[in-house]
Amino acid sequence: METKGLAAKDIIYKLFNRAKPFAAVIFLQFGLSGMDILSKVALNEGMSNYVFVVYRHAIATALIAPFAIILDKKIRPKMRLSIFAKILVLSLLEPVIDQNLYFLGMKYTTATFAAAMCNILPAITFLMAWIFRLEKVKLKSINSQAKIVGTVATVGGAMLMTLLRGPVIKLPWTKGTTSPEHQSGGINLQNSIKGGLFITIGCFGWSCFMVLQAITLRAYPAELSLTAWICLLGTAEGAILALIMERGKAAVWSINWDTKFLAALYSGVFCSGLAYYIQGVVMKQRGPVFVTAFSPLNMVIVAVLSSFILHELMDLGRVLGAITIVVGLYLVVWGKRKDYDCPSIEGLPTDIQMMSADTKCKENNNHEVVNINSSKEGAVTGDEV
Repeated sequence: METKGLAAKDIIYKLFNRAKPFAAVIFLQFGLSGMDILSKVALNEGMSNYVFVVYRHAIATALIAPFAIILDKKIRPKMRLSIFAKILVLSLLEPVIDQNLYFLGMKYTTATFAAAMCNILPAITFLMAWIFRLEKVKLKSINSQAKIVGTVATVGGAMLMTLLRGPVIKLPWTKGTTSPEHQSGGINLQNSIKGGLFITIGCFGWSCFMVLQAITLRAYPAELSLTAWICLLGTAEGAILALIMERGKAAVWSINWDTKFLAALYSGVFCSGLAYYIQGVVMKQRGPVFVTAFSPLNMVIVAVLSSFILHELMDLGRVLGAITIVVGLYLVVWGKRKDYDCPSIEGLPTDIQMMSADTKCKENNNHEVVNINSSKEGAVTGDEV
C-alpha cells in the first residue's frame, strides 16, 4: 500500500511539473489581455504612449529589483561586456521599440485589432527560432508538420478575426450598441493600415526579443536579475525617447490616481515585471516558440473582455477566427510534445528534459538500464548499476 501511495504521489508530481509551463503561459495571456483593455482606455484619455512605457518599466524595476538582488545572489553570474550588450539590445527591442509601436498602433485602431495583429508573433518567432536552431524542425516528421500547420492556422485565425466581419452576434451585454463607431471599432481603412504597420514592426521587435532572451539566458541564467536589468535599461532608453518625442510638453508627464496610473501600475507589475520573468523561466524549459504559440489566446480573451468593458460588438468573423486559433494552438502543442523526449537539446539538459529522460530510464529486474535514444548519439547502453 505504501508503494502504491508513493507511486501515486510520483505521478501527481510529474503531472504537476508538466502542467506548470502551460498554466504559466495561459496566466501570461490573461495578464496581457487585461493590459490591452486598460492601456486602450488610458490612451483614449490622452496619455502619451511614450510616457506610458517609461512609467510602466519604472514600476516594474521597483518591483523586481529587490527580489533579484536577494534571491539571485548565489546564482547570478558575473556581468560581462558581451552579456551587458545583449541586455542593452533586449531593453531596446521590447520595452522601447515594440511597446511604443504597439501602443501607437493601438491609438489608431482598437484593443481587439491590436491583439489580433499580434498573432503574427508565433509565425515570426517560429521562423527565427528555426534559423537560430532553437527549434527542431524535420519536414518529413508529422510532429514538425503539425507545428508548421498549427502556426499557420493561428496566424490565419488572427487574419480572419481582423479582416472577416460577417453578421453581428447579439450578446445580452451589447444590446443597444448600434452606433457606427462601435460596429466598425471606430477606425477607418487608413488608420487600420497605419496602425497595422506599426503593430507589425513592433511584433518583429518582440519576436527578436524572445529569441535573444532565450540565447542570453544560456550565458546569464538568472531570470529575476535579467528581468530587472531589462526593465531598468528599458526605463532609461524609453525616457530618452519620450523626452525627444514629447519635447516641450511637460503636461504629458503628469499622472494622477486615475485610469492612467492604474494602467501603468498594472502593466508594470504583470506585463513587464512578471511577464519577462515567467517567459524567461518557461523559455529555458520549452523554448521561445512554446511561449509565443499561446499568444493567439490573447486575441480571444481581449475580444470577450472588449465586448463587456468597451462594448465592442462580436461578429461571425471573430468567432470563426477564435475557433481557428484554438485548433492551430492545439496542433502546435501536439507537435511540440516530442521535443522533450530527448535528454538534451543543443546543450545542457533542462529540468523538463531530465524528467522526461527519467521516465524513459527505468530499471529492469536485472538492474540494467534500458537503452535511451539520443538525438545526437543514437542508442546509449548503460552498464549494470
